[in-house]
Amino acid sequence: MTTSAVNVILSRKERFEREPDRRSEDFHHHLFELEAEGELVVQRVAGEVVEVPTKYGIAKRIPKAHLWHHKSCGQCGHIPGYSTSIFWIMRKLGYDYLDPEDQTSCTAWNYYASATSNQAAQAAVAVRNFAAAYETGFFPLIHCGTSYGHYKEVRSELLHDAALRAQVRKVMERLGKQLVLPEEIVHYSEWLYAVRDEIAQRAVRDVCNVAVTVHPACHYYKLVEGDAIYDPDVYHGQRTAAVSGLVQALGADLRSYSTFFDCCGFGFRHILVQRDFTRSFSTLRKIEVMRAEADPDVVLTHDTGCVTALDKSQFAAQAHERNVGVPVMSEAQFAALAMGAHPFKVCQLHWHSTNYRPLLEKMGIDWRAAWAEFEEDAKRLSDGRQQFLTWADVDA
Repeated sequence: MTTSAVNVILSRKERFEREPDRRSEDFHHHLFELEAEGELVVQRVAGEVVEVPTKYGIAKRIPKAHLWHHKSCGQCGHIPGYSTSIFWIMRKLGYDYLDPEDQTSCTAWNYYASATSNQAAQAAVAVRNFAAAYETGFFPLIHCGTSYGHYKEVRSELLHDAALRAQVRKVMERLGKQLVLPEEIVHYSEWLYAVRDEIAQRAVRDVCNVAVTVHPACHYYKLVEGDAIYDPDVYHGQRTAAVSGLVQALGADLRSYSTFFDCCGFGFRHILVQRDFTRSFSTLRKIEVMRAEADPDVVLTHDTGCVTALDKSQFAAQAHERNVGVPVMSEAQFAALAMGAHPFKVCQLHWHSTNYRPLLEKMGIDWRAAWAEFEEDAKRLSDGRQQFLTWADVDA
């Protein structure tokens, strides 16, 4: 592709018009109609609610508390400080939640990466998890951008396909469960956006001198795009406000770069079958462009695959002396650090590949002392004096 063609594409991405014929439908009416007809059960948003704006102006209702955490396979396996930071913030703000033991994978990797499944099976997995949340009375909160995007596609399929609903209902009957869909499908970064001012009020570290770039996850705002949060006060409503809105609330130095719209390079099939493509795209198309145009201290994003690809691809580029070396984490980890969370016991930054220590020093965190504390905990666990760490331990 020529340089001029790239510039034309970038200029189109810089601004979009909310043309009436492109607006997403408001699915809520259809959802409640099907419930009234006995086709499905709707789990409603309850308790204290924050209404947030979406791309085409349809209000989205975010519950603040009593949330059922739909965790992420990739977070639990590769970046566990991602999930623990979300839990830690929720505890600090005083909102109750449930960490369920009967959640399954969303299996969206099958769907996006290899297509080794079928429509009814994929939809049944989503509904089984929604039904499990409904049975507890806690409202589902989705940690992974992949699960979030996939579940929204499943919702659309179920609302418009009576034959698929019949297939899924039959599967649910065998499991002893109902066909349940939540009133809203809520991503954890939307919850962080909804309570961003409360987070900022609890911040104990000044981050105003920390330069931040944001990578918005494709599965968050490019799939079922009308459901993503857009705020006129964040890039004039021209980019999704998830992540960036929290960065602004914390007072950090939010910086832009021209390839913000591009994929992180993860791409599902790429990371599995063309890993070199993922690594080169992550570093040459994203990290190097950020460094050249914005010089960030940290890159924040809100999806498992994005953190993994952008963080763990940089070591290969460093071997070739490329202009990389920017720490990458979720905005949940960054917000937790700003609120005083331990960098290793809570945010678990030792699982990350790119050097995060200069960032911690800029945030006023003594990472050497924190690491010594973490090593003392590890010794107690290793010699059997303690079986596991508690929340009291991580805040000690």
